Amino acid sequence: MATEKKPAAKPKAASKPAAKKATTASTAKAKAAPKNGVAKVKPDLGKVQTEAKATMKDEFSNFKEKAGQQAKDAADRGKERASEALGGFGKILRDSAETIDEKVGAQYGEYARKAADAVDGFADKMDAKQVEDIVEEARQFVRKSPAVAIGAAAAIGFVLARMVKSGRDA
Repeated sequence: MATEKKPAAKPKAASKPAAKKATTASTAKAKAAPKNGVAKVKPDLGKVQTEAKATMKDEFSNFKEKAGQQAKDAADRGKERASEALGGFGKILRDSAETIDEKVGAQYGEYARKAADAVDGFADKMDAKQVEDIVEEARQFVRKSPAVAIGAAAAIGFVLARMVKSGRDA
């Protein structure tokens, strides 16, 4: 009896998923080891965002400090100019008092002198105070008597407008 030999089993071809695994593995190696030998590292987004926020806060804080200092300097310069202007206005009133004495009467000339003294006193008080104190006093005054504050603002605006207009005419 002859024994029949069975043909040898053919090796199975690699299945497609196995081939994909091999391809994926080789791609992963290629990504892990780039040609130049330097691996790229992805930054931690949470850390980057936190650092960016901290940097922005620092920059904003610096900007705020600079702007505050510039505003304070401008207010100081404005205060100096206003007190100089008030001193000049007091001098004008005082110089006008003699003319008022002659043309209208001594009583009205005395009113002009008292007004000049009041303006000079106000200018001196303004020079002695800090800008923050002046602003706070103005707030308190407006809260206590808003009608007087509005009337004073209107009167000051009228006087300033007349001064500007007369300056243009000259």
